[in-house]
Formats: sequence, structure tokens, C-alpha cells
Amino acid sequence: MGNVLEVKDLCKTYIINKRQNNVLKNVNFCITEGEMVAVMGPSGSGKSTLLYAVSGMDGITAGNVMFEGKEIHSLPQKKLAQLRLEEMGFVFQKMYMLKNLTVLDNIILPARQSQKNQRSRREQVLRGQELMRKLGIVDIAENDINEVSGGQLQRACICRSMINKPKMIFADEPTGALNRTASNEVMEELKKINEEGTTIMLVTHDVKVAAKCTRVMYIVDGNIKGEYHLDRYDALDEKAAKERERTLNNWLLEMGW
Repeated sequence: MGNVLEVKDLCKTYIINKRQNNVLKNVNFCITEGEMVAVMGPSGSGKSTLLYAVSGMDGITAGNVMFEGKEIHSLPQKKLAQLRLEEMGFVFQKMYMLKNLTVLDNIILPARQSQKNQRSRREQVLRGQELMRKLGIVDIAENDINEVSGGQLQRACICRSMINKPKMIFADEPTGALNRTASNEVMEELKKINEEGTTIMLVTHDVKVAAKCTRVMYIVDGNIKGEYHLDRYDALDEKAAKERERTLNNWLLEMGW
């Protein structure tokens, strides 16, 4: 399998009160098609900045970010926005949805905006309903967003991220605002999407979440200090799942977690 994402010598610097703050420093990594990669590290280590930089949501100071063989930061803003809309999906800790639209209309909105997606509205609605059915929330399709639970809303956000059949999903603390039950449900859905072929990169502070991934990158002060590889997370019994979390947690402690 080829690389979906290649990052070379990535640097991101902010100037605050005339002082230079190097948030990312010569970061290098690749993500292969079909991987599910977690980024972990202490607060302020550059996790979210890294996610936004490699997905083209934020600019960079130096280096290269290749997505599907394209250097994204050399693209004009309009082309970059189109790439994010049609080839990438995004899930955030805060569940951004338009309050004047139903849950289903929020989900299909990116399809309505896509130039690549030339389907009729009826076809887009059917696609949205199919995704909602897969994630077990089709019964809330016509609800307003303030009429559903946090776990349901986050699953709706995952549906929205998948509506244009992206090559890769970027998720920033997708379970951070959820209780443990809802968090487990959301991670199960992300895992299923990954098993169906969608590459995922997510930022998390939760070892239970990271243990469901195939690789964990640990970042400190803008540098990737180490990587931990895991076997694909299949249907493990509770004892095996706990052992997986324990070994990952031990590695994180060695890294300075």
C-alpha cells in the first residue's frame, strides 16, 4: 500500500510579542493507506497544531506536506479548500453543526458544496441515510441538533466526514467531550470505517482511544519523540483489550507521559 500522507521537515513558528515560538520542529513521518494513527503528547506539545498543518487547515513555516502525491501547501487557497472538502474528512471535539438545519441536512451539506459530487439531492439524501443507518442513528435524521445526545451528534459528525468518500479522516479529540460509553461507541464506528479502508489520523489524550489504533506517535515540544506500533485491533476479549492498553500505557510512561 502507498502513502496517503508524507510529511518532510515540517516546521511551524508563531511570533508572539516579537518572540519566536517554534511549535513544530522538523517533523517527519508517513501514513500509509489503511492505517489508523493516534497522536499523543502532553498539553502544549503541538498535537492539534500538527493535525491542522498536515491537513491544510493551517499554514506552515517550512517543509513539505504531500497528500496523495500533491504538495498541499503550494496549492492556491481555492484548490486547497476543494481538496479538504472532497478528499479529506474532519471530526472535532466540538461538534460544529448548523442550528437551522436538521441532522441529516448537516450531514449532506458537504456533498451539496462539492464540485466532484454531482449526485442529485435525492441521491445525496440516500447516501446520508445509508451512513446514518450504518452508525445506528438513522432515527434522528429529521431531528434538530439540540434534540439529540452528544454521542449521537458525534456519530452524525462522522457521517458528515464520510459523505464525500474521503481518502483520509482527521479527528481532533473526537471523544474528548463524551462520556465513556459514548466514547467507546464513537471509537467503534471509527474503527469500522478504518477497517473498510479509510485512513485515519486522530489526536487524543485517552489511552483507551489510542489503544484501538494501529500506531501511536508521541510528540513533545514539537518533535515526534517515538512511535509505538500495534497489531490491528480486532474483536478482543476484555482481558486482551486491557493488556493492550497496559502495554501502550507503559510505553507512554517511558516516553515521559
